[in-house]
Amino acid sequence: MPTTRTTEKSSAEAGKHQTFSGVVVSDKMKDTSVVLIERYVKHPKYHKFQVRRTKILAHDPGNTKKIGDKAVIEACRPISKKKAFKIVK
Repeated sequence: MPTTRTTEKSSAEAGKHQTFSGVVVSDKMKDTSVVLIERYVKHPKYHKFQVRRTKILAHDPGNTKKIGDKAVIEACRPISKKKAFKIVK
């Protein structure tokens, strides 16, 4: 009788997605907010620290976030061509 192994993921392990925190800079689209993410990185050659900024489109059902609100976003399945994050908080 062959033994089979089942690999079950725990709920904590299954919910591990990439998360970022940032500020909402635009809420003009339906169910979408633009979140500005700032990273503090060191330049590889000159060793000077720089602030890198990235704007990410995030799914926001009902447009609950307004401009200037802090938001935590999490990676999810692609919702549209440019939108693959959803607002968690």
